[in-house]
Amino acid sequence: MYYFAENLITGIIMDLKFPEFSTVIIVNKGQGQTRSLQIKTKHLKRFKHYASALAFLILGLCLSVVYLNMQNNRQTEEKHSLLMQLVRLKGEKPLAEVKTTKGISAHAYIQSIEAKLQKINDYLRKRGINKEYTNASARSKTENTKLSNDEQYSLYNNYLDHLVSTVAFTPMGYPRISSMTSFYGYRKDPFNADHPEYHPGIDFKGQKGDEVKCTANGKVVFAGWRGGYGNCICIKHANNFETLYGHLSKIKVKIGQNVNLGDVIGAVGSTGHSTGAHLHYEVRKNGKPVNPVKFLELNS
Repeated sequence: MYYFAENLITGIIMDLKFPEFSTVIIVNKGQGQTRSLQIKTKHLKRFKHYASALAFLILGLCLSVVYLNMQNNRQTEEKHSLLMQLVRLKGEKPLAEVKTTKGISAHAYIQSIEAKLQKINDYLRKRGINKEYTNASARSKTENTKLSNDEQYSLYNNYLDHLVSTVAFTPMGYPRISSMTSFYGYRKDPFNADHPEYHPGIDFKGQKGDEVKCTANGKVVFAGWRGGYGNCICIKHANNFETLYGHLSKIKVKIGQNVNLGDVIGAVGSTGHSTGAHLHYEVRKNGKPVNPVKFLELNS
């Protein structure tokens, strides 16, 4: 009985003929107006198919956008990789990637070099030398020689170690910043122009009371009156160097005192064999005077 009824309903539906066009009424609630559209009935029957096709189209577009974005990222990574390979082929690796055979990064070496250069420049500024030293001097020694990264960094490091030691313990720079009025060597005796005299140091122009500074770390071995030098200070430094400061109006250190470069040790005067206020400055090596001009600037 049920099977017969189902077949009967299906047959009736198949015999029904739907109109070619269907009317769709659009109601505007706000204005109380309506509009009608004539749409082919077959399109209404296929609405679900159209909606499904539209959904698949939107999904396809979204997937395409994601895929293109992934492709763009991949191409960016490949480009970066190629650039890095090009840099390596040119032998110009970024510092963060360069490693020595001991596993130390080049960046760590450079930081060490910069710290030493800073220390050197601090020493020089305290001595009145304004020249800034960089690793250019060490670099110039490698221009005509092909060296590995390790060898270059080692050269820079050793060079700077030498400079730090030299600057710290060698009398260098100006005991006071002023012009020089007399130089090392033979000159006319200021008290008797007819007779030459040997001048074992250089004289710096100054006014009575102007500060006099130590030019290197060391220990005071003499502080007092010393014949023609008048009030005088002698400081012993490393490597058998000594510095002497003469004609002082004041002595601000005592024998046995340790002093550091840049310390104020006395004041300009005109004591002893002197014709006016100035500072007499000597540098001695193994007890013998040498030309102090050679120690006013750092020569590597």
